[in-house]
Amino acid sequence: MFDVGFSELVLLFVIGLLILGPERLPRVASQLGRWIGRARRTAHQLRMQIEREMTMNDIMRDQREAKRDDAKSTIHNPDKTDDGEQDAAAESTHHDAEPDQHAQAVNEVRDAEHAAEEAADAVVEAESAKPKMPTTADEQS
Repeated sequence: MFDVGFSELVLLFVIGLLILGPERLPRVASQLGRWIGRARRTAHQLRMQIEREMTMNDIMRDQREAKRDDAKSTIHNPDKTDDGEQDAAAESTHHDAEPDQHAQAVNEVRDAEHAAEEAADAVVEAESAKPKMPTTADEQS
């Protein structure tokens, strides 16, 4: 952080000796050392807490994305039938249905997909609204 060489330290020591005197200089240096130690510990704890929070945010974001992907895959593939069965069912529906019925069925499927996506988003939001567990820094306060 500070680029202080040996000559600068000697100069600070001489100035401190002249100003404070030989009796008070050791006490002041000890007190200054304790303050610097506290500041370093506080900075380290703050850095660690920020890293933990960032890691937790990444984990929560990954979980939300995974839930959203699961919900979307469920929407697009609600039942796991054989591809041949799906093709045969789609082909028979296509030949049997009139154009109006086909368009109506497509619209209903789109509406259902939209509603399912909204439901998946609501579930993700509800999960993210749950109260967080306290971190070790919160417990110490």
